[in-house]
Amino acid sequence: MGLVPASIGLLFSVAAVGAFSQETGSQGAGPKRSFSVVPRLSVTETFTDNVALASTGRRAEQITDISPGIVISGNSGRAKVFFDYSLHETLYAQNSSGRRSQNALNTTGTFEAVENWAYLDFGGNISQQAISAFGVQSPSNLSINPNFAETRSFRLSPYLRGRLSTFADYEARYTLTTNRSASALVSDVTTNEALVKLGGRVPSVNLGWALDASRQNIDYRPGRSTQSDRVNATLTYPINPQLNFSVTGGQEANNFTTVDRKSAFTSGFGINWIPRETTKLSAFRQNRSFGESHTVSFEHRTPRTVWRFSDSKDITVTPIGNGLTVLGSTYDLYFSQFASIEPDPILRAALVNNFLQANGINPNTSVVSGFLTQAASLQRRQDFSFGLLGLRDTLTFIANRSDGSRLGSVGLANDDLANSGAVRQNGISVSYAHRLTPNASFNVLASLQKATDGFGLQNTSTKSVNVSVSTRLTRQSTAVLSARRVVFENSTSPYTESAVTGALNVQF
Repeated sequence: MGLVPASIGLLFSVAAVGAFSQETGSQGAGPKRSFSVVPRLSVTETFTDNVALASTGRRAEQITDISPGIVISGNSGRAKVFFDYSLHETLYAQNSSGRRSQNALNTTGTFEAVENWAYLDFGGNISQQAISAFGVQSPSNLSINPNFAETRSFRLSPYLRGRLSTFADYEARYTLTTNRSASALVSDVTTNEALVKLGGRVPSVNLGWALDASRQNIDYRPGRSTQSDRVNATLTYPINPQLNFSVTGGQEANNFTTVDRKSAFTSGFGINWIPRETTKLSAFRQNRSFGESHTVSFEHRTPRTVWRFSDSKDITVTPIGNGLTVLGSTYDLYFSQFASIEPDPILRAALVNNFLQANGINPNTSVVSGFLTQAASLQRRQDFSFGLLGLRDTLTFIANRSDGSRLGSVGLANDDLANSGAVRQNGISVSYAHRLTPNASFNVLASLQKATDGFGLQNTSTKSVNVSVSTRLTRQSTAVLSARRVVFENSTSPYTESAVTGALNVQF
């Protein structure tokens, strides 16, 4: 089952890239178009004193990781694409494990099928994810850790967008999302969602209005399928050009908490304030069938700093809790941090990829790990990030907190939320990058993560520090030398690990 969605997602990615390439090759007058395909090869040698992350009977190992990959990126008049894939073939010199293969993918894109009317959004992610927040955590995908499994998420979203005379704008969208895991302990999930939106303005009273209706079906295998229907109406009044206020009301019906569908009225209000181009504040609160939900977001930029804060509470139905954005790796840390610098996700992906390569930072290093869920849940998440961007120095600080609980007791899910009542995770990470010379960089990444359950019976703590030096050998090659120290604590399987890694990265 896992190969079919992966093939579909990759097929649409390649199809969009193919159309993109054709346009780029025949460009004439019009918007600037660019397209690039960069193959690469990375060879990494790691010496670790605890390859299986064991409390006793520690075993040293020399690990060789050979990773061919490719980055496709570009922006044309009809398509925007970012596609970053690598295959990791891992060998263990002391035979601690047999040869292992792992995939890593980040892709996102938009294709305009019919000019100014029909579009296709797509995205995909393949990464190693923690099955349980209370199992053994590790910052490296090369360690032997049965608590981690390869997880694949793909999204296809065709939609139509246009205008009904002078009356309103419309959008009709269908979204298919698939989540598959290599672990039999995790449910596969397929989500189908249809959404229709209408919106316009009433100039005589300076009032904006919007209507939207959606239907969502979530199929867990194994597990229970759930359905959700929603209808909402929203009125927006601009108090001034920088500040507007909105109210919303509607009805929803779902079977998240009961076997039969339950209907309830919804209501809410929100504000959106943009006092200047560099500062944004938005807040929205709504009463739902399960209780209160909200979203608060604040962003502020100066010439050298970026500040971001978000606070959200809502239902999540995907195993990783947040759709295709997988929190936890170094890549995700910078992708979140650079959101204010480059809001377009496709251009931002290329920006982050170039930044990590220029500074010799491993994009797959785990920073803050989540866990996989098998049923709809209620999630409260708070994130704060700060970035100081200098000519030769970059400092990034991220703190987050999440509280998750099972949404009702219907179903047979067997995950942390079902077994622990609730899960609270707190994480802090600090990253510092310094450009030593035009061709060499020094990097330090430190993180701390803690997890506790709702009964106070399970607690974990993961501390890690990674120090690396990278240098560009030629225009196409970079060498990286790094060292890490990990201290993991829980009541059953604590461990420590020290490792040294050398890597050679070559682009073609």
